[in-house]
Amino acid sequence: MSTASHLAAAGDGRRSVRVGVGVVVVRGGAVLVGLRRGAHGAGTWACPGGHLEFGETVAECARREVLEETGLRIGDAVAAGFTNDRFTAGEPAGGSDVVTREAAEAPEAPEAIGLHYVTLFVEAPWRGGEAEVLEPHACSEWRWSPWDDLPRPLFLPLENLRRSGWRPSLATVP
Repeated sequence: MSTASHLAAAGDGRRSVRVGVGVVVVRGGAVLVGLRRGAHGAGTWACPGGHLEFGETVAECARREVLEETGLRIGDAVAAGFTNDRFTAGEPAGGSDVVTREAAEAPEAPEAIGLHYVTLFVEAPWRGGEAEVLEPHACSEWRWSPWDDLPRPLFLPLENLRRSGWRPSLATVP
């Protein structure tokens, strides 16, 4: 979906908050991350995921997005947490609800680019397949990485999930 469609106003002229689903796919002691391209957060590392479609459960969205983006099969998705993600200009990953002292003391806040998401994260075990780049316009590569050693910079929702202190429960399973 293009940035222009994200900026489309609601019927009464207000912008809307979108619902995203992020999938922390776990295999052994690693999670799957991809390098984003062609959209907000380009150049940052993110979990597979996308928009929750009308009438779809979060688990259905997780399975669909992982299969569409990577070709992988996953097991049952379990709730991991949620993040409130407000993307701003001038930062590769955007702004966050985590306010640092430096940000609070900054003379001006960066202009919003009009993207605001609530991201519902789930954790799911890998069940088969090899990660492939099936949407090259959106992702340039997939990589399995330990949770404590993810490549940087991280996509804002994933960065916010890490800042919350959440950790994958399956990441320690061999």
